Amino acid sequence: MLKTMLKSQAGVAVAGLVALEALFAAMARLGDLKLHVVEVIALALAAGAVYCVALYGLEHTAESRAALWLVLAGALLFRLTLAPLPPTLSTDLYRYRWDGRVQNAGWNPYVIAPLDPRLTALRDANWAGMPGMELPAIYPPLAELIFRWTARISTSPAGFKAPFLLADLLIVAMLAGWLRSSGGRNYQLAVYAWSPLVIVEFAGSGHSDALAIAFLVAALMIIRRRPAVSTLAMTAGALTKLFPVTLLPLAVRLAGWPRRLRGWLAAAAAVALAAACAWPYRSAAGQLPQTFSYYRRVWQNYNPSLYGVLLWLTGRPAIAAGIGEAVVVILALWVAARKIEPVRATFLVVGAILMFAPNGYSWYFTWIVPLLCFFPSPAWLLLTVLQFLSYNVLIAYQVTGVFRFNPFFQWLTYAPFCALLLAEMIAKRRPHVVS
Repeated sequence: MLKTMLKSQAGVAVAGLVALEALFAAMARLGDLKLHVVEVIALALAAGAVYCVALYGLEHTAESRAALWLVLAGALLFRLTLAPLPPTLSTDLYRYRWDGRVQNAGWNPYVIAPLDPRLTALRDANWAGMPGMELPAIYPPLAELIFRWTARISTSPAGFKAPFLLADLLIVAMLAGWLRSSGGRNYQLAVYAWSPLVIVEFAGSGHSDALAIAFLVAALMIIRRRPAVSTLAMTAGALTKLFPVTLLPLAVRLAGWPRRLRGWLAAAAAVALAAACAWPYRSAAGQLPQTFSYYRRVWQNYNPSLYGVLLWLTGRPAIAAGIGEAVVVILALWVAARKIEPVRATFLVVGAILMFAPNGYSWYFTWIVPLLCFFPSPAWLLLTVLQFLSYNVLIAYQVTGVFRFNPFFQWLTYAPFCALLLAEMIAKRRPHVVS
């Protein structure tokens, strides 16, 4: 009976849903995940294995409307299972909350750090767990505005998760509509909807990347039909998290710049939106270069990929970072000049950012997942699962207070990815022999 059930797409979806929910429920029962890092990694890797098998099964069975609804139901169920967890694998959410409260108390978060004694009255039980307490805010201005608005409604961790969890669900809905209208398949939707990395980082930890990715997906959906509006959505994404700024040249080029008035209007609207979001924080303009310089100098070499290789070769962080930035900028300008198909261009640019970034936090890799719905690379899918290995850093951190990534685990994360990616590239170049 089980064998017969697994021959249908709905049966595969049911089996995958049940297995993944059992693993996420076991993770939820752990409570404070940082106290159970080994168990979390084991459960997440197991979820990744089930996820990959489920994708294979969904891809190799006939399309079913029931399976579509099961994929959507699983997406919602998995997120609701982890949503009640406190954000302990990453405490970035507590910084969002702090920045929101600081603004509502009348301060500019870009000019005053959490350690400043003038903010003592705002400190509470969650204050000590924030990252970068010696540093003023570094999140882009639209993100800071959202933190401020959220803090007016709720200051609880669950309240601060809400906008980003909703954005994550919106991405699932947008991808479902996009794939359905373009003849996509259910397994492509499951690439994002059932991704263990996405579910843990957004439902479990509440990272704001979900909102920026939602803007990016919305921009890509309409970039051909509404290029000017798409440019605004892309700008909003960059004002929430900086990654999409590299895609703005492509967006304005597709809007018609520099030959068409529409392109100039799109570029002007993007500048106006950026200015409007930055205006409330204008008093920090003189301090921002110093803040970013400190951040770049101190916060680097956190589980990187090719940046780590460049650093080993050059011995100079500035040179290693400069090479990576040059590669990304050149690639971004090339795809814009050539007007490369937008989703493919985004896949290339985001992939380059992740490979050359000085920091390779696991939640950064959620950016590639919606693009894998259209370019389902086994190597990249594997990397999204192996990113859970980076959480081994929390074991020593709880004892020493120092984030120091184990090179062995970095090799264990990136070497299989590079090998599989190389194999994919060779396979694509190899001519097919027709007998």
